[in-house]
Amino acid sequence: MENDDYFTEEGFSPIKSLLGLLTFSTILPINVFTSIEYMTRLTWCWPFLHLIIGVLAAVCGLICGGFLHLNTFLTSALVYAFLMLITGYNHLDGVMDMADGVMVHGTPEKKISVVKDSSVGAGGIATLFLVASLTIAGISNVLDYNFIMGIIICEMVAKSSLLTTALTSEPLTPGIGSYFIFSTNSLNYALSTIVVAVIAFLLGGIVGLIGLLGAILAGFLISVIAKRNFGVANGDVLGMSNEVGRLMALIFMSIALYFL
Repeated sequence: MENDDYFTEEGFSPIKSLLGLLTFSTILPINVFTSIEYMTRLTWCWPFLHLIIGVLAAVCGLICGGFLHLNTFLTSALVYAFLMLITGYNHLDGVMDMADGVMVHGTPEKKISVVKDSSVGAGGIATLFLVASLTIAGISNVLDYNFIMGIIICEMVAKSSLLTTALTSEPLTPGIGSYFIFSTNSLNYALSTIVVAVIAFLLGGIVGLIGLLGAILAGFLISVIAKRNFGVANGDVLGMSNEVGRLMALIFMSIALYFL
């Protein structure tokens, strides 16, 4: 994710930039491209785009559980697989790369070199396994409460987690991740979070808001870990934040569903 030659230079168009962002983060056959500077200008809208992905994942869950009568665990695994496939496994390399960088001993410069290394270590593989398996378990838990909206909410607020990390991090330059970080400021972050909170409440009430809280806390946590280990953040750190944010949202909603 360090090369932005994939994007073309042209005038700014909000609609085209939003579609470009959706093209960038999914495998949907939209095929709308714009420059990285213009696309990331609307990074704060990313959660709303992935609201659509969450709806598609919820439909997948309804088909698997309601029509095919698959058990909750298998349904949850298929929903997670659907999310990974439709997003082109976009952030999984970030989970592994950041985990490898955190696990290695040495200076921030050495850790960053490990993050950028194309090889994957045991720490990265193990962390990906843990994040994936716990996410499937989290989806299964919210489905046990028949809270299908939890699938929509967790996918939407995963991007709020990413934005939280972007807002609270210093960018590693050059790299595509730096464009997302530079474009996230207090004003558009607050606007995005308020709108996401309203949608989460409309979809899931207090449980939805608690899911958003979990995602935001995950974003802060990943930012702190990145600062302590690397001093900066890149696209891999943002990818880790997205995946951990989805997981934390599911955990927080699962706890809320039990007590509320």
